[in-house]
Order: sequence, then structure tokens, then C-alpha cells
Amino acid sequence: MNASRIALVTGANQGLGRALAEGLAARMSPDDLVLLTGRSRQRVDGAVHEVTRLPGTRARVEGRVLDVTDTDAIARLAEDLRARHGGVDVVVSNAVARLLPEESQAQRADEFIDVSNTATHAVLRSFGPVLRPGGRLIVVASTLGTLGHLDPRLHHLFDDASLDQVEYAVESWRSAVHRGTATEAGWPLWLNVPSKVAQVAAVRAVAAERRDHDLATDTLIAAVCPGMVDTATSRPWFSDYSHARSPSDAARPVLDLIFTEPVDPSLYGELVRFGKPLDWHDGTPPVEQDRVLTP
Repeated sequence: MNASRIALVTGANQGLGRALAEGLAARMSPDDLVLLTGRSRQRVDGAVHEVTRLPGTRARVEGRVLDVTDTDAIARLAEDLRARHGGVDVVVSNAVARLLPEESQAQRADEFIDVSNTATHAVLRSFGPVLRPGGRLIVVASTLGTLGHLDPRLHHLFDDASLDQVEYAVESWRSAVHRGTATEAGWPLWLNVPSKVAQVAAVRAVAAERRDHDLATDTLIAAVCPGMVDTATSRPWFSDYSHARSPSDAARPVLDLIFTEPVDPSLYGELVRFGKPLDWHDGTPPVEQDRVLTP
């Protein structure tokens, strides 16, 4: 990586995103810069204030207000970092929309898809081109992101798909949800499943186009599963959260992946859990009445 590095974390006000930002600030150097982003200026400023004062913080920490559902804002931020710093070295796409079990999945579909998927596509499109050699572009997903969790009728939409094709599939799914035809087409009622599959498919699509060049420059693009994390977003879905990891514990293997050099080719473009790649075709469609978040 470059001597003076730039790191960016979306959804970094709390939970795993906050822990990842803290870990980056602790592991990077005093000349490096960690950017925390979030929608609320007050929360962003508060997070920066607290992270800056942690005993282990070494890097400079700054905040940026960023609504990840605004794809133009994502593009502007990427261009600003290119103009000011020549690019970025670490990007962690972590934003997530909070959804409660008692809420209507269909009524929350637009917000959930915009935050989890449209934003992921925008981060990949905007920050991929400004990722400096030796950089890391990481999308936080889950084990639900393997293709086998979808009905086999839908596999062709995401398997070996381009980013444009993944984006089209996501919008087709969104439209089916609004038309009330999603279930008959094979889409699960639970938004988290197709959303995570689409996130991983998007990462795989971008990585497939860049693989040779990125591996030659020790650059990594990957999706990660941090395991079961005890946060305000995930806790309502746990039937038993006694084995859930704290955000700081869950962040550790993700940070290890970011700072491991050289890049392991077997992890490039894959969904990585605790340093190991998961089989893209693994998994089984969920039972709808048993909606518990899977790490």
C-alpha cells in the first residue's frame, strides 16, 4: 500500500462500521486518513470526536456526510478523493437499512434495496476506478450471499453476471415485489436473501473484469461475512444471540483481511468468512417462517 493512505468506511456511525473505522484508525499510520461517513452530521461529528480520542487511535480521523442512497453523492466523493489525494486505498461498504421482523418487507423494499444494493453498485462503480494499486475494496455481506440460498429458477440472473446484469436483476426483483408477483417468480419474501446474493454477485462481477491487473498490483476486491454480530440492527432477528460477536470482535478478521499482504488469489472476488472463501454455489433457500439472520 502507499506510504500515506486514505481509508473510507460507509455506515460508520455505530455497530460494525464504527468498529471497522476504529480498527483502521488504530492499525494505520499517523500520516494516514480514515474517513467516517453517515447521513447525520451530528452523528458523524460525534463518531469522529470519540474515535479520535480512543487510546489506540494513530491515524487522522475525519467525517463526511454521505447518504449512500444518493448515487451522485457517492460519485462526487470518489472524484473528490481522486482530485485531492490521487485516489483511495481502503473502501469498506457497510451501510445497512434497519428492518424489524414485524415490519412489512414489501413496504420497506425500496429503502432496503437502495441502501444495500443500489449503494453497493454505486460504490463499486465509483470507487473501483479510483482505488490505488495495493488497495482494498470490501463489501460487507453475509453467508446468505451464496447463490444456493435462492430458488434455482433465479440462479441464471446472478451466476457469471456483469454488474449491469446484476443491477437489472435487482430492479426486476424490486418491480416484482411492488407488483405482488415476486413469490410466484421464486423470490423469497425475506428481503435479506436476494439482497445479499446480489451484493456478492456485484462484487464478483467487478472482480472478474479486474482480476489479472489487481492481483499483479496486490489489490483486493472481495465481499466479507463478519459472522453473527450483536448490533441494534441484527438483535431483533436473533432467536439466540448468546453466540453473537461484539462489533469489535467481528471487525477483527475483516481488518486482518484488509491488512494481509500479499493478496491471497483464492480470496479475490469471493465471499470471505474468517479468512476462508465460501462456495458461491452453496446454500439452500430459507424457510420463510424461520427468519433468523445467518452470519
